[in-house]
Amino acid sequence: MLQQTQVARVVDRYHRFLERFPEASVCAAAGPGAVVEEWAGLGYNRRAVNLHRTAVIVTEQHGGHLPDDLAALLALPGVGPYTARAVLAFAFERDVAVLDTNVGRVLARQGGSPLSAGSAQRRADDLVPVGAGWVWNQAMLDLGALACTKRRPDCAGCPVSASCHWFASGCNEPDPATGSAGVSVPQSRFEGSFRQGRARLLDALRTGAVVEPSRFASICGWESGELGHDAAAAAESLVRDGLAVDVGTGSLRLP
Repeated sequence: MLQQTQVARVVDRYHRFLERFPEASVCAAAGPGAVVEEWAGLGYNRRAVNLHRTAVIVTEQHGGHLPDDLAALLALPGVGPYTARAVLAFAFERDVAVLDTNVGRVLARQGGSPLSAGSAQRRADDLVPVGAGWVWNQAMLDLGALACTKRRPDCAGCPVSASCHWFASGCNEPDPATGSAGVSVPQSRFEGSFRQGRARLLDALRTGAVVEPSRFASICGWESGELGHDAAAAAESLVRDGLAVDVGTGSLRLP
């Protein structure tokens, strides 16, 4: 839920989600439509489908518990290097590095140059003290979020500024974090976008309705055609991503 979504939007929804789906087996049995329905308002809806698919695999192949093996975690739908290592570090207290946008920014500035994906992860892993993976990752995440921020970093109050190459150079441009692996880039505008229309169509399906093709454009907000988006393409993308099913003649409902 926290992937590119602010904590304030997630906290209440996280607890509500766990009340409805307290275990992986309950989530798996509920079906993807129920998970997509509960996900309303959180955005990036494919995460809901991947979460349900993961719940099914965890239930059928891992006894209802997340595996504590990196390869097995990476094999789960929607789980990438960051999520897999976060589970290992925070749930199983393994000595692996969690590389998010904040940590990636710290590492690039410390080294004074942009990092590739592989070099960033290797550098992060090399820094983890033996037996202290859990607390180390907490500290690194906080360092990037609170001190080594994207704009106006608090270099004077940073506990590792003495070893920072960028700070030693006077924090001159270009910022080595720019373009470095693991450091996020600005999202495209949502207002008026294809993503916004697609989200509106999915919200209409969340009411439990079966929506006919003749209503797609008006629901997406593209009836006038002035935005140049294709409502049929939005519908097709929902089906392709597992967020909707075609019930015949192109009409859609939740899976």
